[in-house]
Amino acid sequence: MATDPVCGMFVDERTTTLVAHRDNRTYYFCATGCRDAFVAPGRALAELRRQLAVGAAISAVVLLLAYLLKVPDGIYAEATLAAVAQVYLGAPFYRGTADAIRHRLGNMDVLIAVGTTAAFGYSLAALLLPGRLPALYYFDASCLILTLLLTGNYLERLTRDRASSVLRRLSETLPARAHRLGAGGPEEVPVADLTVGDLVVVRPGERIPADGRIRDGRSSVDESLLTGEPMPVPKSIGDPVRAGAINGEGVLTVETLRAGEDTFLASVGRLLLDAESSRVPIQALADRIAAVFVPTVLLLAVAAAAGWYFLGGADATVALLVFVSVVITACPCAFGLATPAAVVVAAGRGARAGILFRGHDALEHAARADLVLMDKTGTLTGGHPVLTRLLPAGPTGADELLAVAAGLELDSGHPLGWAVTEAARQRGIPAATVHDLAARPGVGMEGILDGRRVAIRRSAAVRGPPGPDTGTAPLEAADATTGGTRSSVYRGDALLGELEFEDPVRPEARAAVGRLRADGIDVVMVTGDNPVAAARVARAVGIATVHSREEPAGKIARLQEYTARGHHVAFVGDGINDAAVLAAADTGIALASGADVAREAGRILLARSDLLTVPAALDLARRTVGKIRQNFAWALGYNAVLLPIAAGALVPIWGFRVYAVLPILGAAAMGLSSTLVLTNSLTLRWTPLGGATGKGGPPPAPRTAAPTVTPP
Repeated sequence: MATDPVCGMFVDERTTTLVAHRDNRTYYFCATGCRDAFVAPGRALAELRRQLAVGAAISAVVLLLAYLLKVPDGIYAEATLAAVAQVYLGAPFYRGTADAIRHRLGNMDVLIAVGTTAAFGYSLAALLLPGRLPALYYFDASCLILTLLLTGNYLERLTRDRASSVLRRLSETLPARAHRLGAGGPEEVPVADLTVGDLVVVRPGERIPADGRIRDGRSSVDESLLTGEPMPVPKSIGDPVRAGAINGEGVLTVETLRAGEDTFLASVGRLLLDAESSRVPIQALADRIAAVFVPTVLLLAVAAAAGWYFLGGADATVALLVFVSVVITACPCAFGLATPAAVVVAAGRGARAGILFRGHDALEHAARADLVLMDKTGTLTGGHPVLTRLLPAGPTGADELLAVAAGLELDSGHPLGWAVTEAARQRGIPAATVHDLAARPGVGMEGILDGRRVAIRRSAAVRGPPGPDTGTAPLEAADATTGGTRSSVYRGDALLGELEFEDPVRPEARAAVGRLRADGIDVVMVTGDNPVAAARVARAVGIATVHSREEPAGKIARLQEYTARGHHVAFVGDGINDAAVLAAADTGIALASGADVAREAGRILLARSDLLTVPAALDLARRTVGKIRQNFAWALGYNAVLLPIAAGALVPIWGFRVYAVLPILGAAAMGLSSTLVLTNSLTLRWTPLGGATGKGGPPPAPRTAAPTVTPP
């Protein structure tokens, strides 16, 4: 069965006619009022304010007439005002009751309509049939109950509106129009018309209309809504940008790579929409309770009223108040809202921190994680090699070696080539002018410099000049002592020197590993790299156990091995070769900077390439599941304690006079019950998360022992 996204009650999607469509999704509702609140929340909230204003005014006058002003025949004025309240204030509850009867489902409106109608109907009958019923009137109670219930609904709507504010902000983020470069220059077009390959001009202060890559210009870009990163990020030619980010001071020309529903922003919106109707496995018990709650409460109300009337010596008016108290006090909505309220707030809180949950069970699985397996390249390291050492041979100087290498690599497009040219740029060394450049696949680059052949060979495994017999040499090789990658530069047959590269460890990696261990979660590295390089990174970040040279199948085998030992395993990765193990893990955590297939395989997507969001994501999952359990405890405790009181548990102590206030107190308690569930969930918005906010205490002391590296 489906769940009403507004009140959390059950809906049978096979029979209900109350549906709404949004963003290619269908939502089902238990009552017309819930559908109206979902489809047009502003209009529904305004109507609720008007009802509250009328209800407050009527209730105040009725209370004055009943207890302070002794106006002759004032009871008729009370009855008239109460009738207006019953019709106008009770209208949404009556419509909801009609919907429930039509669809053969119980909802909160049934209990409210039955309870308030019973109180008002008895009072009206006693007024119109004097002598046949005791002259006891509860017009004040019926008015006040309806007003208090509407107050609770209003507070609940406000709380829900705040909980879903991140989703609303996302929907308002993209600009409506973009400046697309055409043959005659920039032309303003609707964003919906952008296609892959279009060039768009983004001026200072404008939002970027599509995911893409900068083709021209430099600027800083505010990506805080997408990644949670508070500081603007410098961007230049070749850097990726995302739809919804705000351009800073420069003019950018962006090549569109993804537009419309394919953008990262659109995927975030879909994930947050999924959260609105998410039902985690922990909800199963509440589902069973909520399904039978309304008929059970009605039976309890009838049984309690009949019991006190026939066996307890209560008169008809007291029996009526027992019935009203029970149905008004009960609150099934607290069960229905326990999960979606917490999940919606957590989804928004995570989105602000750059953490996105995918799938109905992602939160619950992540909350149980006690072991994290991490890939190395692109995860613990940046995935982009940098030149770390120049090793000139013979009389060649370091600057000359770098100049020749930069000249060879100027247009190679290889990651190591980019590292060479970037190092030369940073050191202010101009690249040598190399002519007749040619790429040798699997080997490197070669060309002519000052009339002599020069070459860079991306391999240190096989020494010697790059002759025809070396065309099948490996692309790169690791140095046996440092784990770094080396390339050799030649002039003719003479070795000019070697360049050593390393994929640097992410600066936050050690802190992230430390925070995970501080939370009782151990970290193990599983990588396809060689043991020397793996051990170097493991030492740098404080990981004790390493599995190296693992192919994708080997990574899955390691995952299954740890799962068989009883661990709840999360895997963190970013590459194409990580996709299978990300999908197989209890919790796959993918970096948004990684391959598309890896992002699609993960249950948690980290929009920021910041490993501190890994402990933050797991911390948020634990806190969210904790809030769900608290909400369930409140829903169970509230009904378990207050329903017996409403049914007469206090009568042996205070007698039947307790029912002079129980109906009104029950209405106030019920109106606030759902609001308290939402408010408890809303505290997740301001809860600091370990890692993302620097909370959670300092990381543990570094491990001094060498990591245990296990080859395949």
